[in-house]
Amino acid sequence: MNRRFARACTPLLAALSLGGCGGAGGATAPQPAPAPVPAPETLAVPAGYRLVWSDEFEPAGLPDPAKWAYDTGMNKQGWHNHEQQYYSAARAENAEQREGKLVITARKEQLSAAADWGGQPYTSARLITAGKAEWTYGFFEIRAKLPCGKGTWPAIWMLGSQGEWPAAGELDIMEQVGKEPSKVFSTTHTSAGSGGNGAGAATQVGDACSAFHTYQMDWTPQQVRFGIDGKSHFVYKNAGTGKAQWPFDAPQFLILNIAIGGDLGGPVDDAIFPVRMEIDYVRVYQAAK
Repeated sequence: MNRRFARACTPLLAALSLGGCGGAGGATAPQPAPAPVPAPETLAVPAGYRLVWSDEFEPAGLPDPAKWAYDTGMNKQGWHNHEQQYYSAARAENAEQREGKLVITARKEQLSAAADWGGQPYTSARLITAGKAEWTYGFFEIRAKLPCGKGTWPAIWMLGSQGEWPAAGELDIMEQVGKEPSKVFSTTHTSAGSGGNGAGAATQVGDACSAFHTYQMDWTPQQVRFGIDGKSHFVYKNAGTGKAQWPFDAPQFLILNIAIGGDLGGPVDDAIFPVRMEIDYVRVYQAAK
C-alpha cells in the first residue's frame, strides 16, 4: 500500500470510497469536471449602425490627402519610447496605395538631407486622421497584414484630440512586436493607468504576418471592446468614477504606423528590411441618428 494513503478503515471511509477500504486496487472518489472555458464574445457591427467613414485605398498613388495627414512632429528631437525611425511625409517609399491596399514600408536608410532628420537609421510612416476625421464612439474595423522581423512595432490606434496624453486617453486597437510575431494585443491608456500600467490583454494570431485579419473595436459610452475576426478578447468598462478612468467621451483620431526598435520594439535585426504593413481597408460605423 502507498504509505501516503495508509489509514484505518472505518464505515465512513468505506462509504465514501467507490472501492471500499481496499489496497492499491481501490478506486478514488470522482473529481469534478473542470469548468468549461467560455467561448469568446462575438464582435460585429451593431444593429442600427451605418458606415460613416472609410478608406478602401483606391486608386494607386499616395494616400488620400483629404483623409490622411503625416505625423512628423518629433523627427528632429526623436520619437517617444526611444524609437529609431524617421517618419516621412508624402513619400511613396514609405506609404503608398497599390492594388487596393495601403502599404506602409519601413526601410533601413538615413534621410540625412531632410531638414528635420534627427539621426535616425530607419524610415517609416505614421498616418493620422487628426484635423480631417475624428470620432466619439463607434465600431471600427481595419483589415491588415502585419510585418514580421525583430525590431518592428506596428500599431493601429487612436488618441484623444482634446488635451494632453494620457488625460485625453489612448485606445490601442492593435499592437504587435516582431520579436513575438503571433502575439497581438489591445490596450487602453488613461490618467488612472498610463504608460506601462495601461489596461489591456493579448491574444495569439499565428499567421498575423502572413494573412489578413480584421482588427476591431466597439466603443460605446459604457465600454470599449476589442477583438479580432469577430471575436472579442478584451473589454474595458466605464466604472463611472470620472475622467481619469474614463476619458473616452470625447473625440479621438486614428493612427496607422510602423515604429522601429525602442522600449517595446526591442533590438532591431537589420536583415529584415524592408518590412511592410498592408491595410486592406479602414471602416468606421456609428449609430444612425
